[in-house]
Amino acid sequence: MSEKIGQIQEQKLAQKQALAISRQQLLQATLMELPITQLADRINTEMNDNPALEPDSSSDYDDTAYGPDYSETLEPAEKGDDYEREERQSALDAALESIGRDDEDLPVYHGGNNLSEEREEMVYGATESFYDQLMAQIGESELTDRQRDIIEYLIGSLDDDGLLRKPLSAIADELAIYHNIDATEQELEAMLRVLQDFDPAGIGARSLQECLLIQISRRSDSRVKTLMEKVVSDYFDNFTHKHWTQIQEALSLNDEQGKALFGELRKLNPRPGASMGETLGRSLQQITPDFIVDTQDDGTVSFVLNNGEVPELTVSQSFVDSMNEYQQNKDHLTRQTKEALLYIKQKVEAAQSFIEAIRVRQRTLRLTMQAIISMQHQYFTDGDEASLHPMILKDIADKTGLDLSTISRVCNSKYAQTRWGTFPLRHFFSDSYVTESGEEMSTRKIKMVLRDVIDAEDKARPLSDDALRDEMVKRGFPIARRTVTKYREMLGIPIARLRRE
Repeated sequence: MSEKIGQIQEQKLAQKQALAISRQQLLQATLMELPITQLADRINTEMNDNPALEPDSSSDYDDTAYGPDYSETLEPAEKGDDYEREERQSALDAALESIGRDDEDLPVYHGGNNLSEEREEMVYGATESFYDQLMAQIGESELTDRQRDIIEYLIGSLDDDGLLRKPLSAIADELAIYHNIDATEQELEAMLRVLQDFDPAGIGARSLQECLLIQISRRSDSRVKTLMEKVVSDYFDNFTHKHWTQIQEALSLNDEQGKALFGELRKLNPRPGASMGETLGRSLQQITPDFIVDTQDDGTVSFVLNNGEVPELTVSQSFVDSMNEYQQNKDHLTRQTKEALLYIKQKVEAAQSFIEAIRVRQRTLRLTMQAIISMQHQYFTDGDEASLHPMILKDIADKTGLDLSTISRVCNSKYAQTRWGTFPLRHFFSDSYVTESGEEMSTRKIKMVLRDVIDAEDKARPLSDDALRDEMVKRGFPIARRTVTKYREMLGIPIARLRRE
């Protein structure tokens, strides 16, 4: 007796929550993140690939201007067919919200380089940028297209000092959502190791400790190298607090040996990204501002978007005419002409989509800068960092009606030229400190006042952290002693006994 075995097909209904993003939204997100110099390159590439897209030499319309007056009241972004709002990426909110805040968890190095928050005007020119130098090194590595794309994204995620403070899990989410690259954290870790082999040593490190260890690892084998690795690995807390005596005793070194070791440790660079500009000369580092902010003597603040070498774009009239002609005679088209019509239509639609994405970028950048100026108007008037109010990315998102992820991309790798210097947009953000009475204060302002107190102290009898707290209370900043200690360390200022002269 034989049995008949068959296959049964069943249909089942199931609800599944998935994250969807259109091709147009992906294009808008990609262009939003590019600074002005990279946007110009992307536009040139697009025009080379799409003959239907061309510069509009006849247009005198300046879509980038905004000013001279601006309103403190901001309306949320309009909704409609001309402006597709991105879907909120809730999985990324936690990572994105931290951008623009003070990195309070990062150990502070008290070596030969100053990590304080002193302002510095950056001169912009036409030489290779920090980003370009790293991108050039990609070509020297044997990588697949996928690996190249991942490393390029890692480079774009680096902070200005060359360190990577964004979690790999957040980068994996962003690659999947915005670039359709499904990469595991293990794969990202492997690609990060490749990036960390680039010059200068320390690029791509996720912490100060890892940054210094990478630099030490490139030294030739010697007893000094071994001791340096031991100090940074096993006595890092003592090292960052400049407890040289304790380290010297733990390693059984005499005074001469200790002095030589500490001299070598001071040569390490806690900001490898900054050093790339210094090798070319700071005045030659390419920093092209995306915004030009103008402050009048009467306090009026206005700004324009910097066009740079970005042209006004239009759809080629010859392509439009050809498409219209074909469509008018569509009933008499041959197979060959139908294929030509399809090609023309695809190129025209792609050109229109790209132009629309550029317009969305310009509009979003204007809304974001308008909100920043509105919230930090006093700073743009007097240039005093103490005037910066507590402000994080979510504040700008709420004020503009834009998504948090959009604000994050706008504020990444973009600069504003002001009356007081050229600064990254993150410069205008400051975390808040809430006192026991519920008063909200800017951490940036607290640090500046703390620095002033320490600068004015009697160096023969420097103030302890308890005494510093008392002075801060007198100046209207009722913060705890542990907060004084934390901010003093973030400013790179040693304890009282090491400040004695």
